[in-house]
Amino acid sequence: MWQANPTWGSPRIQAELAKLGIRISDSTLRKYRPKHRRRPSAQTWKTFLHNHARELVAIDFFTVPTATFRVLYVFLVLAHERRKIPHFNITDSPSALWTAQQVVEAFPFATSPRYLLRDRDGIYGLEFQRRTEALGLEQVRIAPRSPWQSPYVERLIGSLRRECLDHVIPFNEEHLRGILTDYLTYYHRHRTHRSLEQDCPEPRAVEPPDQGKIVELPLVGGLHHRYTRQAAA
Repeated sequence: MWQANPTWGSPRIQAELAKLGIRISDSTLRKYRPKHRRRPSAQTWKTFLHNHARELVAIDFFTVPTATFRVLYVFLVLAHERRKIPHFNITDSPSALWTAQQVVEAFPFATSPRYLLRDRDGIYGLEFQRRTEALGLEQVRIAPRSPWQSPYVERLIGSLRRECLDHVIPFNEEHLRGILTDYLTYYHRHRTHRSLEQDCPEPRAVEPPDQGKIVELPLVGGLHHRYTRQAAA
């Protein structure tokens, strides 16, 4: 697992083994961990984010350059409770109207949460505020130049870069959409999260040893792997 998944840290290895019914101690992990690997960085969590996780979503943009030096903007919507991503989209020319429409598409049929956490970017103009208020969303703006106040979505963007986009160069918008769709499928169904008690956004069952031998399934073009048990034929 260490060799096949170079971006994984000790908690991810421990969680993946737990899903296979194998529980090992931290000292055992340290014994077999390659010496050159870095420890995962600590994450600061705010009380407000904890108290309102079930009714809070965060939004943000990040940029991705293509092989032809075109800059694409990726818009993300992250639900805090289970770290799910209900919606994402890509454009080369974001506007307040386009951004507002993405929030509407993320929460159709009166399913919107209570709070919307965002930064103070000028893209969130009057049209955006009008549309989000119509959905019943209360906007919570972080302080200027303080991305740490929205740590969940910032951590997600970091994971997207480290675990996926730092290893591929998209050719165009369609190619990038396919890459992100593939990664987000892995993110929701297979990737374990420390904040979810070593589970996935879509809960993943523990597979005890009596269910068969362990097999390795490549995901996201082989950047990551799912370890599961397969009964003998």
